[in-house]
Amino acid sequence: MVQVDLITGFLGSGKTTFLRRYVQYLVQQGHNVCILENDFGAVNVDAMLLQDLIGEHCDIETISGGCDCDTHQRRMRTKLISMAMRGFDRVVIEPSGIFDVDEFYDILRDEPLDRWYTLGNVIAIVDARLEEMLSPQADYLLASEAASAGMVVLSRVQQASAAEADAVVAHLNRALAGCHCARRFGADVLRKVWDTLTDADFARLDHCGWQQTSYVKLHFDEHEAFTSLYFLEIGRTVEQLRAAAQTLLHDARYGHVLRIKGFIPADGGWVELNAARDAITVQPIPNGQEVLIVIGEGLDKAAIEAVVKQL
Repeated sequence: MVQVDLITGFLGSGKTTFLRRYVQYLVQQGHNVCILENDFGAVNVDAMLLQDLIGEHCDIETISGGCDCDTHQRRMRTKLISMAMRGFDRVVIEPSGIFDVDEFYDILRDEPLDRWYTLGNVIAIVDARLEEMLSPQADYLLASEAASAGMVVLSRVQQASAAEADAVVAHLNRALAGCHCARRFGADVLRKVWDTLTDADFARLDHCGWQQTSYVKLHFDEHEAFTSLYFLEIGRTVEQLRAAAQTLLHDARYGHVLRIKGFIPADGGWVELNAARDAITVQPIPNGQEVLIVIGEGLDKAAIEAVVKQL
C-alpha cells in the first residue's frame, strides 16, 4: 500500500517550507514521492514554489479553488485514484490552512482508496509567533488540524523566545480543550530551528505516526468565515507591496488579514512575497505569475483593492 502523510497547519504557519525539506529527505531515502497541494484559492501559489522538486523520484499534483465539501472530496478522491496508478510509494498532502481534516480521513476510508492507501504520519506545523487573539473559528481550525498529529513542529523558532514558544503550545492545548479534545502536546513538539534539522530529526518525524482522537466539531462554512482575494497584474514594486502588506495586516479597517502571499516581477526575474502579522519576507524564485493573494476574516474587498492598487 502507498503511505500517505498529511502536513497540516493554520494559514501562514510554514507548511510549504517544511514540506520541501521533508520531501527532500524522503527522496534521499529512496522513496518515490508525489506531493498533493490543496490551496484555498484559485491560484495554487504553494505548488508553484515547489516546482524545482519535480524529478525522477518526485512529482506534484494540485487541487485549487474554494468549493463546497462534496465537490472538494470528489476532486481529492479523483486525484488519489489517478495517483495510485503511477508507482509512487509515498504521497505527501499539504491541505490549505482552513482545511477540514475530517474530509481527508473520510476519503481514505472510501473504496477503492482504502485498499490502496494507508495513513502514515500526520505532522502539524504551528507558528511559534502565533498571535494570541484568534477567532473561535480560527482556534477550532488550529486545534482540529493538530488533534491527530503524531508530532507538532514549531516554525520560526529562531524569531521566538522560549517563553513565546511555551505560550503558543499552551494556546494550542487550550484550543484543544475548547473543542473537548483530550489530546495535549508537550514532549511531542519539535522546537528546533529548521536550518539545524538533522536526518535523525526527519527520521523521527517519518515515524511519528498519528493518533486516533475525537473532538466536538464546530460547524461553520470555512469559505464564508475565511475570504481569499486575488489581484492580478497589479503593476506595483516590491517595496510598494511590502508597504501595502504592512498596512493591511495591522489596520482593522480592512478586516482581520491573516496572510498575504504572491509573486512579483523584479529586476528581470521573480520574487515571492509572504506576509503574516509579525513578519514579511521577500525572496527570489525561479518562476512566477504576477498575483497577490490576501486571506483573512471579514475582509473589505474594495478597501483592500484600493491599498493594493494604490487607487
